[in-house]
Amino acid sequence: MLAAAPAKAADKIDPETDRKALQAYFFAKFPKTPVEDFANGPYAVNAEMRKQWKEIMEFPPYEIALDEGRAEWEKPFANGKHYADCFDNKGVGIRQTYPRFIAGTGQVETLEGAINRCRVENGEKPLDPMTGTMAALSAVMSESSRGKPFAIVIPDDPRALAAYESGKEFFYSRKGQLGVSCASCHMSPAGQRLRGDILAPALGILAAMPIYRSDWGSMGTSIRRISTCSSQTRALPLKADDEDYRNLEYFLSYMSNGVPIAGPGARP
Repeated sequence: MLAAAPAKAADKIDPETDRKALQAYFFAKFPKTPVEDFANGPYAVNAEMRKQWKEIMEFPPYEIALDEGRAEWEKPFANGKHYADCFDNKGVGIRQTYPRFIAGTGQVETLEGAINRCRVENGEKPLDPMTGTMAALSAVMSESSRGKPFAIVIPDDPRALAAYESGKEFFYSRKGQLGVSCASCHMSPAGQRLRGDILAPALGILAAMPIYRSDWGSMGTSIRRISTCSSQTRALPLKADDEDYRNLEYFLSYMSNGVPIAGPGARP
C-alpha cells in the first residue's frame, strides 16, 4: 500500500473501490475500533493517549478560538451581508460535504477556500487559510457538523476524477529529503510511535480539523497540518492554497466517507 499509485485513464479511476479497500484495511488492522472512533485519530488506537486526551477535553484548548469564530461569523461585512449568506443551510451542518468539486472552476474547493471566496465576493480581503481567524471560522462550522459522517461527492466528471487521482498519487508518492510519503506514516505504521507521537490512521485523519496543537500553541486548519507534515519530511511546502494540497484533502476526505466529523479537535 506504500507504492505510488499509477496514473490512470479517467474511465478506470474507481474512488469507491479505493475507499472500500482502504477502510477494510483499517477495520482489519484495528478490529476493536468502531468506525466512528477513527474520527479521533491516534486516540482511537492507543489507550494511553486516549486517557490523556479525555483529560485535555475536559477543558478544550480551542474554546477561545470558537468564541472568536462565533463573533466573526455574526459580524456583517461592509456591504451588510454575512458569511451565512454564502452557504447552503446558512453554513450550519455542512462541513462534512467539504472539500467539494466545483464544476465552474474545474477544481476542488476546501471549506477554507469557500470561506475566502465568500469574503472576496463580498468585498473583503481573504484570510490566511492556515490559522488565525480562518481556523476559528472553520471551527465554528465544524462544530455545527459534529457527528455527521463525511459525505464527500466525486461527480462523474473527468476533471473531478483527475483531481481525486491527483490527491491519491500525492498521498502515496515519496517526497522530500527523507523520501517518505503520507502513506509511509499513516498506513501500515498507523498506531505505532514515532518519537513522542502516535501515528494516526489515514482513515478519519481530517475528521477533527481544525485542531489546536500544543506544539503550535494555536489552531490550525487541514492545510496547515499538511504543510507542517511536508516540512517535517524535509519536503518543500507548497503554497497554502496549492491545487495539490486541495486534491490531497479531497482524496483523504473521500476515503473517510462514513466517519463522523469530530472537529474542532485537540492534539498534543
